[in-house]
Amino acid sequence: MGQWKEHLVNGIVSLVLSVAITVWMADDDDGPWDLSDMALAAGISGFFSGLFTSYFAK
Repeated sequence: MGQWKEHLVNGIVSLVLSVAITVWMADDDDGPWDLSDMALAAGISGFFSGLFTSYFAK
């Protein structure tokens, strides 16, 4: 069970970094999407990227 905690932590770290960088770099005129929509998409993508990368790298 300890390995799953490590994979979840890696997913959460990726989520936080993805959302923070997306919000930091976004302009108000980036297109028809809301900043919250972009942050949500980046967060979901970042979480699963970190989780699965950590899981399959072992």
